[in-house]
Amino acid sequence: MSAPTEADIVPLTTRLTAAARAHRPLRAVGASSAVAAKVAVETGFDALWVSGLEVSTALGLPDENVLGPRDLADTVLALARTAALPVIVDVDNAGGTPATARRFASDLTRAGAAALCLEDSAYPKINSFALHRSQALTRVETMNEQIAAMREAAGSEVALIARTEALICGASVRKAVQRAAAYAAAGADAVLIHSKDPTGTQALATAEAWPGAVPLVTVPTAFTHLAPDELGAAGFALVIYANQLSRAALAAMRHVAASFQTTGSFTTEGTPLSDVADLLQIADPAARACL
Repeated sequence: MSAPTEADIVPLTTRLTAAARAHRPLRAVGASSAVAAKVAVETGFDALWVSGLEVSTALGLPDENVLGPRDLADTVLALARTAALPVIVDVDNAGGTPATARRFASDLTRAGAAALCLEDSAYPKINSFALHRSQALTRVETMNEQIAAMREAAGSEVALIARTEALICGASVRKAVQRAAAYAAAGADAVLIHSKDPTGTQALATAEAWPGAVPLVTVPTAFTHLAPDELGAAGFALVIYANQLSRAALAAMRHVAASFQTTGSFTTEGTPLSDVADLLQIADPAARACL
């Protein structure tokens, strides 16, 4: 894969604005390894999403503010070695303070992140789909201070996406849109109003209510029946498929391991396995397997 030229490098904020106007959303996919990044390139995704859940899980950690900026930065560096795609990093609530947010922004900008996504969950955050306890929101003023700190550290070329968990916490669409609008006014380049309503009705309602101050982002984990074209027509400029590749990998690993325990072979029952050469060429395109 050839490196991008200067002409190919368009700021993500510019691409998001163009996608919103064209009603053709960019599509990002979760990638916690160079293997996933390679798959994303081969299948035509527009961007990579470094998911807090995926990186935490890969390290055997709970998705509860356990990751530090270096954990995420190492992942960004690994993806950048493999894929000439913009990398959007989920920083959760970035530690919950302006000082910690500044550190996240500084380290991840140096690592090569194209965008940072900051959410308004109170510290310590929990995953939006967790059942063991309820999410809480931080103050709007704290979130705005974090956005300002991240902008100062990251500069103008890195896109800042402000994510509100208001709907996850049971707030109305009106309240969620008000929070998102406050973050846009504070300097966010795009906003993500997160929803886990499986019908998709709530997400579509946020798009209809959004005044359009900045581009709108969605994560359709709960409403996968809404295709990218439908979401683009509704007003979303970026659609993030946050963890599907990890879930697919987990399902495939369980299948092939169970098949081996039954048959003594990893290749029976039509189980697909990539060649060893495929793995070698993730990091070294010139590599060839010698078996």
